[in-house]
Amino acid sequence: MADLSKVFEVEIITPDRVFHKGEATMIEFNTAAGEIGVYKNHIPLTTVLAPGVVTIHRDGEENVIAAVHSGFAEILPEKVTLLAEVAEWPDEIDVGRAEAAMKRAEERLAHRTESVDVMRAELALRRALVRIDIAK
Repeated sequence: MADLSKVFEVEIITPDRVFHKGEATMIEFNTAAGEIGVYKNHIPLTTVLAPGVVTIHRDGEENVIAAVHSGFAEILPEKVTLLAEVAEWPDEIDVGRAEAAMKRAEERLAHRTESVDVMRAELALRRALVRIDIAK
């Protein structure tokens, strides 16, 4: 059983559902500034989410692992809320589709023309890689 003095609330919300609601002793996720790990009583912070894996720890184990793609995170001393455009469980990911998206993005980046939006292609590649990583 987790030490209740170390437990805080976690919510992951997308436009179409409350993806996850539970407790944690630590949460790890990617922000626009890099990877972050949060414990209870963290200083209040609002930050931009970047595509990546979210790992929610409880009782010293990694209990919840999901993919999150873009959005915002609100960190308060007793609660972390991720407002994500997309959040996916590993079993919701179509690996074949993710691999096809990865190949398309790599192709766009390898053969750039003036019409290629490089930032969009890089973001698509990153999302595909996160999906492939978490599905395996």
